[in-house]
Amino acid sequence: MSGASRTRLTELDALRGIGALCVLVFHYSTRFHELFPQASHVPFSFPGGNYRVLLFFTISGFAIFFTLDRIRSVADFVVNRFARLYPAYLVAMLLTLSIEYVAHAWQLLVGPAAILANLTMLQGFAFLPEVDGAYWTLTVEIAFYFCMIALWKFAGLRRLEPVLAAWLALRWLYWAWPDMPERIIMLFVLRYTPFFVIGMLSYRVWSGQRTWRQQAPYAALALLSIATMETWDVTVVGWLLLATFAALIAGRLRFIALRPLVWLGGISYSFYLIHQHVGFVIMLNVAKAGYSPWLGFFAAFAVALLLGTLINRLVEQPAGGAILNWWKRRQAQRATLVAPAQA
Repeated sequence: MSGASRTRLTELDALRGIGALCVLVFHYSTRFHELFPQASHVPFSFPGGNYRVLLFFTISGFAIFFTLDRIRSVADFVVNRFARLYPAYLVAMLLTLSIEYVAHAWQLLVGPAAILANLTMLQGFAFLPEVDGAYWTLTVEIAFYFCMIALWKFAGLRRLEPVLAAWLALRWLYWAWPDMPERIIMLFVLRYTPFFVIGMLSYRVWSGQRTWRQQAPYAALALLSIATMETWDVTVVGWLLLATFAALIAGRLRFIALRPLVWLGGISYSFYLIHQHVGFVIMLNVAKAGYSPWLGFFAAFAVALLLGTLINRLVEQPAGGAILNWWKRRQAQRATLVAPAQA
């Protein structure tokens, strides 16, 4: 079955679910111990946990075309992304703040200026701290959206690959220019460009627009960019991500499309937004009460799943759908008004 004829990749949702689990285990084991060394903690660390964001960025590079393929204007894109990201983010952020205040978790709280900046989702571009440490990836995602809408608007997608090669070349300039302004690095996501590119190249193969033979030089450039600028282990991760998406396209990852993973992938955004600081508060209080850190670990996991599910079902899906429906009605009304004028 061709990629174009498949309406949804359950394997992609399963990969999101795997990524979400990796994030949680890394934060609740390794990151918790780093931030709170005095608190009792589960007796293990999650090696390589930081790699989980690279999987998310590769998925974003693949999935961005599901939006670009159905928009007609920059406004369409902005509304679509706002509907997808902001309602769940706002509720998760306010809920996280509320729990921190109620629990007197002062070490996790940020100042008033940072809170106001967080209401915009643009705190990273102002170099202000996030309400929840996990939100730093949203700055990367928003910058990626900026790059993609600029590419879609001014360069087009028919000859995408040469533009991606130029983007990778710009990343080498960042490597050669250590004092490149931080905002340029952020806006062009130069720290993570190859991972987004791997996802984008993979989508073009999955959709039937290109073959792997045609994509091979650009995939090699992405891997070379990683190899020349990152450590050997990140280079291995780049190869593994490319192999994973090649296997996904070839239909060889169907075995991971297990119902729990697909379900977790479906709520992964809301789950990601709410899991970290709320989980830390639970684990700190369990440790303070003298209970086993394993109890804190699994209690935090259960609460994150519950809250992530509620935010997804009660906010992310209905609010996002309502915003998109409002936008469609507005566009239809505008078209109705324009048509008589043209007649």
